Amino acid sequence: MTHILSSTFSRVVSSSSPRHANTTIHLANRLRNRRCISNLPDAAWLSSLSDTPVYSNLINGQFVASTSSELIDVTDPATNNVISRVPQTTPSELESAVSSAKIAFESWRNVPIQQRQRIMLKYQDLIRRYTDDIADLITLEQGKTLTDAKGDIFRGLEVVESACYLGPSLMGETLGNLSDGLDCVSYRQPLGVCAGIAPFNFPAMIPLWMFPVACTAGNTFVMKPSEKTPGACMMLANLAHEAGLPDGVLNVVHGAKDAVDFICDAPDIRAISFVGSNVAGEYIHARGTGNGKRVQANLGAKNHAVILPDAPEGAAKAIAGAAFGAAGQRCMALSAVVFVGEGRNMLPEIVAEAQRYKVGCGFDEGVDVGPLISEESKKRVENVIAQSVEQGAILELDGRGVAMNGYESGNFVGPTVLSNIGRDNVAYKKEIFGPVLVCLEAETLDEAIDLVNANPYGNGTGIFTQSGACARKFVHEIDVGQVGVNVPIPVPLPFFSFTGSRGSIRGDVHFYGKQGVQF
Repeated sequence: MTHILSSTFSRVVSSSSPRHANTTIHLANRLRNRRCISNLPDAAWLSSLSDTPVYSNLINGQFVASTSSELIDVTDPATNNVISRVPQTTPSELESAVSSAKIAFESWRNVPIQQRQRIMLKYQDLIRRYTDDIADLITLEQGKTLTDAKGDIFRGLEVVESACYLGPSLMGETLGNLSDGLDCVSYRQPLGVCAGIAPFNFPAMIPLWMFPVACTAGNTFVMKPSEKTPGACMMLANLAHEAGLPDGVLNVVHGAKDAVDFICDAPDIRAISFVGSNVAGEYIHARGTGNGKRVQANLGAKNHAVILPDAPEGAAKAIAGAAFGAAGQRCMALSAVVFVGEGRNMLPEIVAEAQRYKVGCGFDEGVDVGPLISEESKKRVENVIAQSVEQGAILELDGRGVAMNGYESGNFVGPTVLSNIGRDNVAYKKEIFGPVLVCLEAETLDEAIDLVNANPYGNGTGIFTQSGACARKFVHEIDVGQVGVNVPIPVPLPFFSFTGSRGSIRGDVHFYGKQGVQF
């Protein structure tokens, strides 16, 4: 399935119950002023109130401190200071989470759908009420600007809203009189215990793609947030219980590869949802399906924009926003442009737009591009830029070596534009996952379509033109799951489904929308 979007163009508590939302969050001022999450007695998901607090697991409705001695640092990307830690949850604790979900399923599956929907209705209201607080923790742990953090939450919130009216999607099928006195009725029934493994780049949106739909459909859930950005998921889980999710319906566990392997292997987990890199996703898909589980995995991308000579006014601004927003750390980031013929004349305009972007701490006013998630990510992005230039690329704009007063140890890379890129250039072949835009050229629209279709990824693409004929040709001949016409990031709304294709997905049923229910 391909989705088309078009536009005329505009542009210390070791074991505690989840607390009431009024006393749980309200963290904004402390996060902004102190840039840490210590000394927060109202954060029930923290198992210690020392200078470096440790996140608890959520098991059977209780925030429970892990007994593990293996701890993983959570750092502030703007400073690289350690702000908290997550445990490598022990096997017995992981078993407890699955066991509580399995037990809760026996009663939760029989709760009428309208009652489950009412919980989601209350849940979406709580998310709206505490968006600012969740966004502050996202910015602290992930680095993105507050505007991007709120967008992260809102896109997930839209999925929760869709879950408030899930009943019609859960209806079965009937056919009468197949034979004399014989009718056939089919029912959609919940699977049981499901699990989700989320990436660092969308700490709120991706978990909200997963457990609200699964739980509203009658399943129970074990969620593993990224060990780099766990806070938003813990806040959201706390709010879900405040909204009325019974104990055991939603569980949250922490960890890295050992936790992932457990999820892939646990016999009582029936299905796994994953968003992240190709290496991790292909591993999880193979291991999970090898154990008889359903697995949906959204993977990497290399999203192209094809620029025709008649591209509409404002196209350069839209391209820059899609390329450099969220520091390029999103699977739908626009990372490659293909100029067709005289469309190359837009390059200076794109560079000029990129130069206007302010790099800095996501909490600071006017910042457009925050830091990358880690020192390793910064080094990797800078190395790809250097290798690309060595292979013949022209550095139109260099974002390396950004000087940040007060944040000298942060993971900052500014907007970078590379031209004279060939198909074999390292910057084109790799998913860079940073604020880097690579520029290719084609003489004709046919050549541009062939170039995009030859790329192994198939998440999203777009064309910028005022020609209806060219737009239609592109839409019908391009082999990419999500297509925009004068829309740089063509992500479908939740009443559709997210439909990446080819190398950008493993499994054949997509997230949210009707396909999310069918999964």
